[in-house]
Amino acid sequence: MTTQVPGTLADRFRGQVIRPGDPDYEEARHVYNAMIDARPHVVIRCAGTDDVVAAVRYATETGRAVAVRGGGHSVPGFGTADDAVVVDLSVMQAVDVDPAARTASAGGGTTWGRFNDATAASGQATTGGIISTTGIGGLTLGGGIGYLSRGAGLSCDNLVAAEVVTADGRVVTADEDENADLFWALRGGGGNFGVVTRFTYRLHPVDQIYGGPVFFELADAPAVLTFYREFIREAPREYGGFPAFQIAPPLPFVPEARVGEPFVAVVSCYNGSAEEGERIIAGLREVAAPVAEHVGPMPYPALNSAFDPLVPPGLQHYWKAAFVTELTDEAIAAHVEHGARVPVVNSTMHIYPINGAVHDVAPDATAFGHRDAHFATVIAGMWPDPADNEANTRWVRDYHAAIAPHSQAGGYTNFASADDAGKVAENYGANYERLREVKRAWDPGNLFRLNQNIAP
Repeated sequence: MTTQVPGTLADRFRGQVIRPGDPDYEEARHVYNAMIDARPHVVIRCAGTDDVVAAVRYATETGRAVAVRGGGHSVPGFGTADDAVVVDLSVMQAVDVDPAARTASAGGGTTWGRFNDATAASGQATTGGIISTTGIGGLTLGGGIGYLSRGAGLSCDNLVAAEVVTADGRVVTADEDENADLFWALRGGGGNFGVVTRFTYRLHPVDQIYGGPVFFELADAPAVLTFYREFIREAPREYGGFPAFQIAPPLPFVPEARVGEPFVAVVSCYNGSAEEGERIIAGLREVAAPVAEHVGPMPYPALNSAFDPLVPPGLQHYWKAAFVTELTDEAIAAHVEHGARVPVVNSTMHIYPINGAVHDVAPDATAFGHRDAHFATVIAGMWPDPADNEANTRWVRDYHAAIAPHSQAGGYTNFASADDAGKVAENYGANYERLREVKRAWDPGNLFRLNQNIAP
């Protein structure tokens, strides 16, 4: 197979076509996870949907896989691959907000930071990620867990329409009325069915939130996690906080002598009045004395971007995930043991609450079917030095093995690593066979296979 890009391809693109040997190729071939060292056939920075159509058709003509890149945060590095056609959507970040209709439409490469800034102008938002540099596309297609999940549902629950470039190069709309089978699959089924070039979301009133992190001593971790388990069952849906194990970074509110030490923390986000938010967080302080905290009213985009400095491009990434029905005493003991061993400041463990509005949606209403889980756990290994790969991946694996007996089968695909590819059927559970049917209808040749792949 030739590796030369025909001039006719470059001629029909409005966006940048980057080939091996071009000055921008080294930068363009990389994604956030520095463990991924792929050399794609070409990187196409698409300027619009027409560029995406041309890229998909070229990949089909040459028999190459399509690697779709939005924010580039995919832990397995699905936004690049050897000899692949990389469809880079990062230029496509236009956001159109209709405040009266409470909807926003955004290009497929939009980041949550850009989206949130656009919707915040009208005091609205939808469920997005925890890191603002994450792309809306990958997060939404995998489900979309975030600060607002308990009150507003998952990102995919708020998707009302999608513009999709299909494997045969057509541009279609998917919503409840048009191509409803595709729309169902897009809401949790990942990038298996096409390239989504535009997402339209339902928005919710979100102005000032009350929240931020509170750090506690490791010795208080059992009490903090037990309190959180009981509290979150009946907590107001407007509260979307989560516990974490985290090494304290050098921040102004952390005592200098404690920087670099591991702590258990609770990161709070209350979408309501400061008075009620403070009342909720005051309950945490009654469980144990905080070592450090940075809590108060702030715009939602400020909280969404607060932890961005801990996740810069170029770190090594290895993650594992689990859905949890009940945070048992045994599970808490496993978290206390392994969370305390968090190896570097970038690495962390989060337990996201996914009850509330997430449970309002039936398990078969979208491809994301884990509607009986109350928590989604992620063990996120992130570190700067490749020499530490073995030690850090071992921490993630040992931690995951310890909580696995207390977790559901399968896990959240957005948090999976490359070695989780064999768990796709478990990840989708009862929805897996229907997803295969949709895959056969829309991508029978499996052109879109660089993902947590659902085989036709």
